[in-house]
Amino acid sequence: MDYQQLIDTLSPEIYQSLKRSLEVGKWPDGKPLTGEQRRNTMAAIIAWGEKHLPEKERVGYIDKGHKAGGSCDDPE
Repeated sequence: MDYQQLIDTLSPEIYQSLKRSLEVGKWPDGKPLTGEQRRNTMAAIIAWGEKHLPEKERVGYIDKGHKAGGSCDDPE
């Protein structure tokens, strides 16, 4: 099984579990993620999201739409 096939087999529940582990820095059993595990987990959630999530829900999405005006928008 190659990497992409592995990513394709992840369920939404596993994706959420990996995402939560990355957010808190530890596995569900309480063991901390190593640097390598952190990098691999991040790569997996990004790859899974690219395939299964709408663009606006993906990791790292930046909305480049219209912003609301404010005092910072006033030219001086």
